[in-house]
Amino acid sequence: MLEISKWKFFIVLSVCILGIYFLVPNFYNKTEVTGLPDYISKKQVNLGLDLQGGSHLLLEVDTRAVLKERSEYLVDELRSILRKNKIKYTNLGSKVKGAIVTITDQNKLQEALISVREGVENGIIVNSDNNKLTLSFSDQYIIDTNNQTVEQSIEVVRKRVDESGTKEPTIQKQGEDRIIVQLPGIKDPERVKSLIGRTAKLNFHLLDPTTVELAEQRGKLPPGTFKVQNADPTAYEKQFVVKKRVLLTGDRLVNAAATVDAQSGKYVVAFEFDRKGAKKFAKVTTENTYQRLAILLDDKVISAPQIREPITGGSGNISGNFSPETANDLAVLLRAGSLPAPIKVLEERTVGPSLGEDSIKAGKKALKIGFVLVIIFMMIRYRLFGMIADLAIILNIVLLVSLLSLIEATLTMPGIAGIVLTIGMAVDANVLVFERIKEELKSGRSIMNSIDLGYKFAVKTILDANFTTLIAALLLFNYGSGPIKGFAVTLSIGIVTSMFTALVLTKLLVTIWIVKFKPNKIFL
Repeated sequence: MLEISKWKFFIVLSVCILGIYFLVPNFYNKTEVTGLPDYISKKQVNLGLDLQGGSHLLLEVDTRAVLKERSEYLVDELRSILRKNKIKYTNLGSKVKGAIVTITDQNKLQEALISVREGVENGIIVNSDNNKLTLSFSDQYIIDTNNQTVEQSIEVVRKRVDESGTKEPTIQKQGEDRIIVQLPGIKDPERVKSLIGRTAKLNFHLLDPTTVELAEQRGKLPPGTFKVQNADPTAYEKQFVVKKRVLLTGDRLVNAAATVDAQSGKYVVAFEFDRKGAKKFAKVTTENTYQRLAILLDDKVISAPQIREPITGGSGNISGNFSPETANDLAVLLRAGSLPAPIKVLEERTVGPSLGEDSIKAGKKALKIGFVLVIIFMMIRYRLFGMIADLAIILNIVLLVSLLSLIEATLTMPGIAGIVLTIGMAVDANVLVFERIKEELKSGRSIMNSIDLGYKFAVKTILDANFTTLIAALLLFNYGSGPIKGFAVTLSIGIVTSMFTALVLTKLLVTIWIVKFKPNKIFL
């Protein structure tokens, strides 16, 4: 039985008002929307790379460098195991995917084999040949390591891009060792490239008192040291002799920020360690007071201050020849963490704003043409009911855009295609209802009964059709990437809003009209 339900009327009205509320911010640009009153939502639909322009980067992760690094760690682990068990060895070294060592005493070979197999991690194959032990990474170990390296790289790149202030970037894996980065509206791609591409591995070492000049006169470096370049080519000290032992790494940092030193007035980067890092830093500075601490970033010395007193607070400053931008960039890198492997930019494409404007114009044109044609068809074919359906289509678009604004979705050209498709699907639901009402009228039922049964019997067909489409959209979202996901999002939201407007809103409007005017005849 058709009747006007007050609670249903209130819900529909509330949904429509909320839709308009979240739609309003989209009529302002990014600068203007920040100046709106606090009671107005600031959330907007973001435009994707193809609509507002920006940069597209294809990155390659050097997973081989990680395997090489793990091979070197394996050598240290192997040395420790053999020394612990007092097994003499020679020719200890790393290879591309593992390590190799020769056991001096043939009688100790079996003991060494057992000790090494128990000491190394799973996935490392240990074989013996005469008095030689060969350690190799298994195929599964290599696959797992490469996948983990790429996933970690994606997370670090994402943090760095987010810290740089880029809105709605697209960062995803492609193939086995590549990453796609799309930066909509980016104005300084070179700066973002430098932030993304730097490994940013921070290590703390002690400086050896031997100068580079003295080491060159002797013809060799002191044992356990290596030569490192100064990151600032204009500095007085061009090179340093640094002790190999890593006292502390940047993995223990919890915060870093660019600030101005109160004494020198120059820009520095203030850093803070976590609890374990602070404890270790205090121990290092206590045991090495008056020595110089070398702070290395990507194997270059960025600062080499003298430890004047123990630092027990777990924080400190990195000084250098920093500008405001370079200090901030270094802070961003330290907060985001270091990349597990070097990254190389394979491809870079720039989409100009003019191309984006053309895409927007083409999308708007398609939307307007489709919308107008649907409106005209429904008015001609179903008259008053068609006008009600047209109003529902308009509100459907309002609700769709407002929901996209609410989740701050990124709209791309495929997303616009999803909106256009949603208009057709919304009309399709109304057509099914109206045609069912016509059938009931032809069978001799009353107007109110025909409308009631028309909606009742059409609901099942509409739900089935939309549910199967929703399943397809969710599969596209789950297995697709980039623009495909954008299409799936707009289509999924459009399905929900179109069912609401077709089955709830139009029925309410038709019911109000029937109850108020009680027509003797309707034209369908």
